Amino acid sequence: MAKSSKQYCSFCGKSKEETLILIAGIDGHICENCVAQASQIINEELATSSSNFSIHDQQLLKPKKIKEFLDQYVIGQDEAKKILSVAVYNHYKRLQLGSDKKNEVEIEKSNIIMVGRTGTGKTLLAKTVAKFLNVPFTIVDATVFTEAGYVGEDVESILSRLLQVCNYDVKAAEKGIVYIDEIDKIGRKSDNPSITRDVSGEGVQQAMLKLLEGTEVLVPPQGGRKHPEQKLIKLNTQNILFICGGAFEGIERIIAKRMKANAIGFNIPDEVSGAIDNNNLLQYVAPPDFRQFGLIPELIGRLPVVTFLNPLDAKTLRAILIEPRNALIKQYTKLFELEGVTFEVEPEAIDFIVEKAIEFELGARGLRSICEAILNEAMFTIPSEKNVKKFTLTLDYAKEKITKSKLNLLRMAS
Repeated sequence: MAKSSKQYCSFCGKSKEETLILIAGIDGHICENCVAQASQIINEELATSSSNFSIHDQQLLKPKKIKEFLDQYVIGQDEAKKILSVAVYNHYKRLQLGSDKKNEVEIEKSNIIMVGRTGTGKTLLAKTVAKFLNVPFTIVDATVFTEAGYVGEDVESILSRLLQVCNYDVKAAEKGIVYIDEIDKIGRKSDNPSITRDVSGEGVQQAMLKLLEGTEVLVPPQGGRKHPEQKLIKLNTQNILFICGGAFEGIERIIAKRMKANAIGFNIPDEVSGAIDNNNLLQYVAPPDFRQFGLIPELIGRLPVVTFLNPLDAKTLRAILIEPRNALIKQYTKLFELEGVTFEVEPEAIDFIVEKAIEFELGARGLRSICEAILNEAMFTIPSEKNVKKFTLTLDYAKEKITKSKLNLLRMAS
């Protein structure tokens, strides 16, 4: 009876006399040694989860190294890749400089804005550079944001998604990259400030200003409106790199108008006036064009690095199909290989897919839609047929499937 009344540690079995402190619980006890060991285990586990995101060594962060990595996944767009590599490199040099207390020069953030038609690789570039740097990365769509107090999402939800990506590790999130897609969709409808509410346009731009520049934001971890009772997390956006992208449909007309005005006059050399490439006016995009399109000057000033993406021609689309590490043809080859089937494609079939992608004007995304329309029947039937060991995609087969697909009906309707 006396033995049963004696108190022991429920983890290591030591008696109260053998320990300094024995903490009592509802149905057990724990000594100071077991508490210390448990604390060590928790700290190690949290440190492991936090280290999932860490910036590579400075030697690996050189702009040329970043571009070489981008080249493995993104075909063409050399100018955009160089600008993106330098901007990202300078951004992380800025982070290292920020930890130096003796430094007197403060380097500002180099947020980026990318202009390019749909399917030219804006999102892929941002996603690939984040993969190389191994930092938290999230993609948000600017079209869902509204001014505070209206139906829709507040701009703070951008940071909620970044926190979710890194499992609410604040330190990791404060060195992350955010890609804001469709930034052109929040442009105001005219160049003159409106006296009425523009809840999904100019109002959103105003709300994004402090976020892009750098400030402490109280972030609702699960989104603000569905969970109003949640505890807010303080996040500093000073070191978060923001990359904005958009198609900016119609901005080419603004550029053409400006370029034509600049090319008129007695002091303009003939070689300059005749050097304008009318087939790719996006390469001449400048901050005044964004202002006329509908972005407010304050927002443009917080996106100092401007780059463009070239339209995709037949040669580039063909390379996208077969060359990158994640090329579509390689993906389908792997899918068929998992079924024990060898997959081959005739060169003529590849040319046909490229031709259709140009016809549908969907860029690189159109390649996937066309390939799915062509190969869907084969991927449906072949897994059930044990005797099939090889499948060759021919030009005739591709033409037959496209003719019967809804993609072809869509083209006829347009």
